[in-house]
Amino acid sequence: MSFAHLIKEIGRGERGANDLDEADAHQLFGAMLDGGVPELELGAILIALRMKGESIGELVGFRQAAQERLSRMSPPGRPARVAVIPSYNGAKRQPNLTPLVAMLLARMGVPVLVHGTLEGQDRVASAYVFRELGILPCTSVAQAQAQLDADGLAFVPTGVISPGLASLLAVRSQLGLRNCAHTVVKLIDPFGGGSVCVVGVTHPHYLEAGRGVLVATRERGLIFRGTDGESFANPRKRPRIEYLVEGQCEVLFEAEHTSPDAQVDTPKDIEARATATYIRNVLEGRAPLPMPIANQLACCLYATGFAADFNQAKALAAVQAHTRAVA
Repeated sequence: MSFAHLIKEIGRGERGANDLDEADAHQLFGAMLDGGVPELELGAILIALRMKGESIGELVGFRQAAQERLSRMSPPGRPARVAVIPSYNGAKRQPNLTPLVAMLLARMGVPVLVHGTLEGQDRVASAYVFRELGILPCTSVAQAQAQLDADGLAFVPTGVISPGLASLLAVRSQLGLRNCAHTVVKLIDPFGGGSVCVVGVTHPHYLEAGRGVLVATRERGLIFRGTDGESFANPRKRPRIEYLVEGQCEVLFEAEHTSPDAQVDTPKDIEARATATYIRNVLEGRAPLPMPIANQLACCLYATGFAADFNQAKALAAVQAHTRAVA
């Protein structure tokens, strides 16, 4: 593969650059994941893609290459599909409630795999909050599988399931910018199909991109504007939540344009210990479950097949919210 030729194609700027076809994108990203691209060319490729913007076809090719290199896991023997929750942004302005969503689902009987980084840089990573809650990162795929089978919830670092993706994510510290791997990693499925990706994104562009990939690959997923880019609904104002399945998109909840629950009693201190205390209070009924989180819970119950239909899913989630509000 001629990296110079590919750089020339994608590096001509926003108007002059050409998109790679899916096959070339697949081959290129595979080489990147395998460490087969020299450092200088790798930096040039990542910056060129960032400046041009990745096409849906390129992202589909990138994701296919990533899927082929993932450490595979098996769904536990439970009726509901596994909810796969990526956690890569960390909290900056509000408490990181990705662990709350994961623990609520697991408590109800939906198996949950959270994958993400161990470091939050200048943000509060889910790994920090999980640690405060007594859930430690798995150090091997075998450990993650055993924990998922036994407890219905496992947190696995990216490097355990995909060393290549972890290496590409780490390039951010050298270049100072996110790259295409940050988009791809939110769309991976260690179970090779049959699970549900719960994807929170930062900006409309990434919402469009993620939706396009899920439609093109006919994968099952939920996608929405996440809080600080994390995979949980803003507890003060629900985002639009879309359900993708078999190449079709269904809007389960429209975005709230006003904030009826603006006085949600989430902690002002967003550090891991304060966040973990708040999550415990919600789980134990000492604090109410924010309604947007209950709405997201309903979407997950529906998409994973835990509920027979969306009305039942909303009813089950409402019971969870009410129970915790009055306990």
